[in-house]
Amino acid sequence: MSREAPEGDVPAGAGERCPGRQRSTEISISDLGEFGLIARIIARTKANTVTLLGPGDDAAVVAAGDGRVVATTDLLVEGRHFRRDWSTPYDVGRKAAAQNMADVAAMGAVPTALLVGFGAPPELAAFWAERLMDGLVDEAAAIGAAVIGGDVVRAESIVVAVTALGDLQGRTPVTRSGARPGDVVALCGRLGWAEAGVAALRHGFRTPRAVVEAHRRPQPPYQAGPRAADAGATAMIDVSDGLLADVGHIASASKVRIDLSREALPVDPPVAEVGAALGIDPLRWVLTGGEDHALVATFPPTAPLPSGWRPIGKVTAAATDGEVLVDGDPYDGTGFDHFAG
Repeated sequence: MSREAPEGDVPAGAGERCPGRQRSTEISISDLGEFGLIARIIARTKANTVTLLGPGDDAAVVAAGDGRVVATTDLLVEGRHFRRDWSTPYDVGRKAAAQNMADVAAMGAVPTALLVGFGAPPELAAFWAERLMDGLVDEAAAIGAAVIGGDVVRAESIVVAVTALGDLQGRTPVTRSGARPGDVVALCGRLGWAEAGVAALRHGFRTPRAVVEAHRRPQPPYQAGPRAADAGATAMIDVSDGLLADVGHIASASKVRIDLSREALPVDPPVAEVGAALGIDPLRWVLTGGEDHALVATFPPTAPLPSGWRPIGKVTAAATDGEVLVDGDPYDGTGFDHFAG
């Protein structure tokens, strides 16, 4: 692990798409005005196959071939979910899109469209808003989704609100309430990486780069959600607030006891490296760290697990209030709570 100077609001890589950018920080949002800013943002969007009418009217129109639309929304607030000395605006855009589309995937659906609300101080550089939009557009486009509209408003700090829409494509939605005793609990994706990245950044480090980038730009396994639904998953959730907390939501909704296996939980080398450097048990990050946006699902014991999924525990019994154990015992700690003291 090494210390580096803060990266600030510069683009995260030379290979990123940056059409018509103006790098000068002299141009602020207030210089452009509301409609000038909206015009620049709209210029960075692009349609996909479900966009029947994109940005520019009072509302967008998207096709819903399934006849049902999966919808979810989430917020990112400066100082709470991101810091401008840790993440570029492009990073924040990728993260904002990813955390919402992961929720769509956790229902067994395919993300199709994003609506974006953006609040910012008037003195913020227009470049920042443009690069934020680039990140949103690129993350969506990577899985065939599109940014189809939104709103902008003056605010004391930067706030990004994203609503994601998805298509079930004929599938039954996979909820949190379907787990049954005997089911296998399985994981697809990474755990502990983003939390290790935050820990490194808080201590002034910028490496290992892999975990720092995991905080800046999550990598949800989007396709794993629909695959799990097709394979008969009985319950599923996106791990945003920590494995124990989110598995706890399944346990509570399904009224079951879930027992996770310590031995089956992955502590990947970059996470272990940060833990060793900071004197912290990395398993705690795996169990309680959020924002990696892995998927956890329960499957009938006779169902083969889809590619990329691995077992990490079992649903052991019915439990009226729901319960999550680790190797048969309660674990000291759960996960993130926005309103905890």
